[in-house]
Amino acid sequence: MSSPLADRIRPDTLDDVVGQKHLLGEGKPLRRILESGTIPNLIFYGPSGVGKTTVASIIAKQSNKRLYKLNATTASTADIREMLSSAEMLGGENGILLYLDEIQYFNKKQQQTLLESIENGNITLIASTTENPYFYVYNAILSRSTVFEFKQLDWSDVKPAVLRAAKIMAEEQGVEIGFESDEVVDIICKGCGGDVRKALNSVELCVLSSERKDGKMTVLAETARELTQKSAMRYDREGDDHYDIVSAYQKSMRGSDPNAAIHYLARLLESGDLPSACRRLLVCANEDVGLANPQIIPIVKAAVDTALAVGLPEARLPLANAVILVAISPKSVSAHDAINAAMADVQKGNTGPVPRHLQNKHFDGEDAEVKGQHYLYPHSFPNHYVEQQYLPDAIKTHIYYEFGDNKTELAYKEYWKKIKEK
Repeated sequence: MSSPLADRIRPDTLDDVVGQKHLLGEGKPLRRILESGTIPNLIFYGPSGVGKTTVASIIAKQSNKRLYKLNATTASTADIREMLSSAEMLGGENGILLYLDEIQYFNKKQQQTLLESIENGNITLIASTTENPYFYVYNAILSRSTVFEFKQLDWSDVKPAVLRAAKIMAEEQGVEIGFESDEVVDIICKGCGGDVRKALNSVELCVLSSERKDGKMTVLAETARELTQKSAMRYDREGDDHYDIVSAYQKSMRGSDPNAAIHYLARLLESGDLPSACRRLLVCANEDVGLANPQIIPIVKAAVDTALAVGLPEARLPLANAVILVAISPKSVSAHDAINAAMADVQKGNTGPVPRHLQNKHFDGEDAEVKGQHYLYPHSFPNHYVEQQYLPDAIKTHIYYEFGDNKTELAYKEYWKKIKEK
């Protein structure tokens, strides 16, 4: 019983693996491949604790290949070469299956070391990664492998594993184990964030800390709350989860869904990622609301300044106000599109000299064909407007800004239409 509970009760068949029905259900692609008897090189991509290692272990048993395991977080190039040497000497007629966990931690050279053995068939590779393999796995390895994405589990998917864990621990402990109510199992499942390993660790802690009486143990709801992991979500500031959450956060504000926006704000704040919450909020106020509600920009800036000044947990209050305001405000990308179009022209070299009447000059050289700057000061004319050329000659007809179809910009459009018609 020295090994973790998650390892002691690891499933032996695909039918016992919780979740991942899109891969392992009857007739699904990965299951069909495994049932064919021919195992190709595989890359399993997905969050931790969702069954990648378990499925690899089942594949190894069913294939009758000699199994080697390496973890890229600790293995070195020397370890790889030693494994390859052993594989050549000891490999049976069915070949070698290498399970390489966390392949994203191997650099390009280390991954290249495996190529020859993969190509000549001496080794069948099953690699797992919690990061996007198309960013972290060497292209030559990627092109010789089939990628399968393991999805994050819903808390209800974890329930069978929790009940099975309690049953096995009861057998190991020689005691009857029960739960105070169905709520206890739900607390553990919801507290694992879709991570089966985390859920099983919680079961083990709950059982070991529960009182034994008359050959029985009852896990209380209070015990489950105390021992289950605090956060029911996944978050890694450097990983895919970070970018997924901040992307959903901004897109929810842009999409005018205050409920979703607040949800993702809560996930950022619960993980302590105050900077990302503030930065995306400022960007969204300027990019997505913009001129449809221009007063929102200083309001959001003030909310962000307040949040950074008071810190968590109080920072949630000004940010919640600002996030909801951004989500429910009318939207406009007219300024966003205008600056992008102008910058595209500049990057292409579509510029030209600044018109003479706009230059910061107050005298003329002897070579000047036209003497005098001839700048027309708008405030000297009715309605503070006078028509004159502002863009350089080469692009004087270019239009970057188009009025948005919101109340604020349409009012400005109508105002300037009347002024300019006069």
